[in-house]
Amino acid sequence: MNTKAVYFPNLEAVKQAAVNVQEVAAKTAFDKSLRLSRMYDADVFLKREDLQIVRSYKIRGAYNKIQSLSDTEKAHGIVCASAGNHAQGVAFSCKKLGIMGTIFMPSPTPKQKVEQVAMFGENYVEIVLTGDTYDDSYKAAIKQCNEQKKTFVHPFDDEKVIEGQGTVGLEIIEQSEEPLDYLFVPVGGGGLSAGVSTVFKTLSPNTKVIGVEPLGAPSMLTSIQNKENTELDTVDKFVDGASVKRVGDLTFAICKENLYKMVTVPEGKVCQIILDMYNKDAVVVEPAGALSIAVLDFFKDELKGKRVGCVVSGSNNDITRTPEIKEKALLYANLKHYFLVSFPQRAGALKEFVAEILGPEDDITYFEYSKKTNRENGPAVVGIELKSSDDLEPLIERMKKRKFYGDYLNTNPDLFQFLI
Repeated sequence: MNTKAVYFPNLEAVKQAAVNVQEVAAKTAFDKSLRLSRMYDADVFLKREDLQIVRSYKIRGAYNKIQSLSDTEKAHGIVCASAGNHAQGVAFSCKKLGIMGTIFMPSPTPKQKVEQVAMFGENYVEIVLTGDTYDDSYKAAIKQCNEQKKTFVHPFDDEKVIEGQGTVGLEIIEQSEEPLDYLFVPVGGGGLSAGVSTVFKTLSPNTKVIGVEPLGAPSMLTSIQNKENTELDTVDKFVDGASVKRVGDLTFAICKENLYKMVTVPEGKVCQIILDMYNKDAVVVEPAGALSIAVLDFFKDELKGKRVGCVVSGSNNDITRTPEIKEKALLYANLKHYFLVSFPQRAGALKEFVAEILGPEDDITYFEYSKKTNRENGPAVVGIELKSSDDLEPLIERMKKRKFYGDYLNTNPDLFQFLI
C-alpha cells in the first residue's frame, strides 16, 4: 500500500470524519466507574466503545475509509484483513454502502467473531479464513488486491482509518467536564492510539496519553525503543485484537511523537480484568478491550486524585474461551500451580497426599497419571488451586519432606506445554 512517508492527522479531517461516521457510529458513553474510582482513589472514566453496533470502535475507521472511495473503487470492491473487529466494521460498512468485500481472517479467529462478520455483511461479503496470524491474512489479502485491482482497507495504517478512529478522542474531550490527567488507550496496530493522541495533543496537550500493549506482543513499544518500526519474530496471540508482529508505518511515526509512554500488561492480568468486569460490573470486554483497565494497577501511585480515562475498545469475547481466561488469571495471581508428583513406593500414598500434604483449603483441579500402569506408585501431573499465594511455599515444603516432590511445572514452560 502506497502512503505518505510522513503524515499527521489534521484536526479538521478528524472533525469531518466525525460527520461522516455519525450515521453508523454511536456517540458512546464516557461514564465514571464508581468501583475503579474507589479502588484507585481517582476519578476513573470508561469510554465504552464496546457499546457500538459492531461492539468495537473499528466501525469508525472502516466506514470513514470506505465511504471516501471513488465510484470506480467502490465498483471494483474492497478487501481487508482482520482478527475480527475491523472485519465487522468493514462488513457492516459494505452492507450499508452496497459494496462487495472480501474479508481475510486468521484461521484461529474465534467462531463468534466469524459469525458476527457474516451477520453484519450478509451477501455483501465473502469470508476467507487463512493463516495463523493477522500477518498471514494480510499477505493473502494484498495478493488478491494486486490480482483483482481491488482496494485494500487497512485496519490501522491508513489516513482515513486513523482519522476515523480519532473521533473517539473528539468525543472524550466533548464529554469531559474537565481535562483528563491520564488517558489509557489499547494499542494493536496503532490506529486508535494514533488518531486519539493527535486529537489530545491539539486540544488537551497536558493529558498524558499512554498506549497499552499485551506483554506477549509489544510491537509498538519495541519499535519506539528501537527508534524504527520493528517486526517481532513471534507474538502471543491470546489478546487477538491487539497482537500484531508489526505496527503501521504511519501509526508508528505518529505514536512515537504523540504518546507520553508505551507500556505492556501481562496476559494473565488482562484475564483477571475480564472476569472482574463481568462479575462486578456486568460488562463484557474482550482481551484487547481490557488492556486500558488492566494497566491501572501499574500506575496506582500516580493516579491518586487524578482524572483518568480508559478506552474500552471492544466486547467481542468468545464465551468458549472462559476456561482459558480463568486459568490464565489464576496462574498470574499465583493461585494455580502444577506439579509433577512422585508418589512414594508405599501403600496409601495417594490418600496420604490428599489428607496430609494438601492444605485445608487447597483444591485439586487437575490429576493425571503420567503412566497408565502401577497407578498407586507412579508419577502424576497434579494441578492445585490455592486460596492464598502464601500457601505455596509451605505446600512445597510438605511435599519435599514426605518425598512427593518431583518438579514444579509453572516455571518450566516446555514441560508445562507438553504435559498440561
